[in-house]
Amino acid sequence: MIGKKYDVVIIGGGHNGLVAATYLARAGKTVRVLEANPEIGGASQSVRTFPEYDANLSRYSYLIALLPDKIVNDLGLAFECISREVSSYTPYGDDQGLYVSRTWDIKTEQSFMELDPSGKEGLAWQDFYAEVAQFAERIAPTLLEPLKTRSELRKQIDLDPIWKYLIEEPIGKVITQRFSNDIVRGVVLTDALIGTFASAFDIQANICFLYHLIGNGTGEWKVPKGGMGALVNELVRVATESGVEISLNSKAIKVDSTSAQVNVELQSGEVVTGEYLLSNAAPEVLAKLRGTSVPKSLDGSQMKINILLNRLPKLKSGIDPRLAFAGTFHANESFDQFESVYKDAKNGLMPEKMPIEMYCHTLTDPSILGQELQDAGYQTLTLFGIHTPASLFDGDNDVARDAALKSALSSLNDYLAEPIEDVIAAIEVKTPLDIEEAIALPRGNIFHNDLSMPFREDGTEPSWGVETDDPRIFICGAGAARGGGVSGIPGHNAAMAILSNN
Repeated sequence: MIGKKYDVVIIGGGHNGLVAATYLARAGKTVRVLEANPEIGGASQSVRTFPEYDANLSRYSYLIALLPDKIVNDLGLAFECISREVSSYTPYGDDQGLYVSRTWDIKTEQSFMELDPSGKEGLAWQDFYAEVAQFAERIAPTLLEPLKTRSELRKQIDLDPIWKYLIEEPIGKVITQRFSNDIVRGVVLTDALIGTFASAFDIQANICFLYHLIGNGTGEWKVPKGGMGALVNELVRVATESGVEISLNSKAIKVDSTSAQVNVELQSGEVVTGEYLLSNAAPEVLAKLRGTSVPKSLDGSQMKINILLNRLPKLKSGIDPRLAFAGTFHANESFDQFESVYKDAKNGLMPEKMPIEMYCHTLTDPSILGQELQDAGYQTLTLFGIHTPASLFDGDNDVARDAALKSALSSLNDYLAEPIEDVIAAIEVKTPLDIEEAIALPRGNIFHNDLSMPFREDGTEPSWGVETDDPRIFICGAGAARGGGVSGIPGHNAAMAILSNN
């Protein structure tokens, strides 16, 4: 059954697909978005995870840093992100912890001095992140432009020493050179490992670090007010108001193209035709739809645990839990622990004490809970397990999921004055294989494939970083160059690539 032909057909109704659709529709293009699932949003959805509780959790994606203000303003999104005053808290020893505010303050300085009375670690921290902030400010505007070459971008940024340690040398090298304390080293390293199964001394970790620190020129990770679904709802609003057609329960099963058009066959039997196709699906998924060779990439490497608490637990350090959990809470994430667990996981071993990071969304934005839960003191915890590659779950996902959960909660309990199990009202665990099954991310890779540097190599063809081997097919999702995270950047760039051809 062949129906209406569109200027552009988009596979996948995640946030990037909706961004691309809106830009194209406002430029006069007819656009149809095909979403396989019964709900829109992909990995950016908010759902009532626990039906018996009035709590709309950001099930997969949970914080925003990379979404440029330009996209928000261009599309007229009535959407708010809230700053977290606390950056992180990292417990260590029997009853101590490293507290870091979003901006350097007396409390942060005192916390560093307790860890290192010489004051050297605190100064090293300030110097390092001041340098990274300079780099972020200069590179951020380029993310919405055609890819510059390595040489062009290096010249434009004009911060050669910083370029060298962020781009050319393993991030683990600069961390161990600039910092002496194992705990501090681990806190810095964390941003290089979220979602990336790599050693601190692999360049892949550098790329992950870049994308965590350059967002919007500041690198600040903010809480989406109303949950990630609030962003999706706004994107749906502006897309439909711009004339975009959105079709749910519309799973693509085959893609073929000619010199004049692209055809997308749906599971329903309908064939949707467009002059161009944008794929918000992972490159591996697109390749399978096209019947072309499937690209290889690293396994996804994160276990996501969503927890509803009837109250926050007390900590051994005595810190107010509302401070400890307001930013990112790191447990068993020293530099040496990261490297040790990475080696174990590579050899197929589940850690006894999983490196974890988590935060309490509701301390920043209680609106994701119903009023009754708010009044009763309920809170949420979003927990990420690091170095949990899909391969650890291949043998028996159910058994491995239970083992991983036990490891994660044990890691957290090391630093609590009471077992976390005593205050859990409900819990959901998503392994990389669960994530793959739910939202078609191959091997649970939240970046769709390996992240790439935000430039093209010298001597390569001009590019937006969204092109494929077919001039009518483009990548508009996280698998594009400069993709990953909730950013809208690949969606914007894919739309611009098409419009620049017309």
